[in-house]
Amino acid sequence: MKEEILKIRDELLNLSSVIVLTGAGVSKESGVPTFRGKDGLWKNFDATQLATPDAFSRDPKLVWEWYNWRRSIIIKAKPNPAHFGIKKLEDLIPDFLLVTQNVDDLHRTAGSKKMVEMHGNIFRTRCTQCGDIKFEKKVFKEEELPPKCEKCEGLLRPDVVWFGEPIPMDVLSKIQEFSEKANAILVVGTSALVYPAAYIPFIIKQRGGKVFEINPDITPVTQIADISIRGKAGEVFKFIQNL
Repeated sequence: MKEEILKIRDELLNLSSVIVLTGAGVSKESGVPTFRGKDGLWKNFDATQLATPDAFSRDPKLVWEWYNWRRSIIIKAKPNPAHFGIKKLEDLIPDFLLVTQNVDDLHRTAGSKKMVEMHGNIFRTRCTQCGDIKFEKKVFKEEELPPKCEKCEGLLRPDVVWFGEPIPMDVLSKIQEFSEKANAILVVGTSALVYPAAYIPFIIKQRGGKVFEINPDITPVTQIADISIRGKAGEVFKFIQNL
């Protein structure tokens, strides 16, 4: 495995334009639950019942209780070697873009700047009335739920992409523009089952670019990957700390 890790490292550092795509597996090593399966249960609800516009319309307080609970877990988490390793790649590769499906802000905490958050950020709120967006890394008090906008008293919602909502067009445009010129993509800690993110490695491959993968499990990306490493992201990136 070490030889494959070093080969990925050397290949990436010889390329001028690289996309890194990350998913829940990266943050799971920092203690952030995936909120799916047995980890996804909360008061007998799961993500597909709570992370929707309809659920918010029916019971905004319940939805906010769930997001506040998630915030209370995530706010204690710290970046792991994968987050820091990806930041180091950003520093060393001339043209770089991190595309993360995670909403936990850990990449930003690790120092990543050239990035897009496909599904938003759990610590951002957006007013449903005036559209004001605010970032606060905090857990709301129970009596503050559901929170209201300081400017217009409108109801705030988490600034994340819910089931049934489209990815913002500016985010998609930036990813598409970069995908058309990238030499390679490194796919880390994602099952590659959630679209449109799952399309990106196939777009790069179709253009003749290289595809690298780090994941404990076999995924749809594995079959097209030039190198696919079976391992946890944090453990793999420990080998890339001395780039």
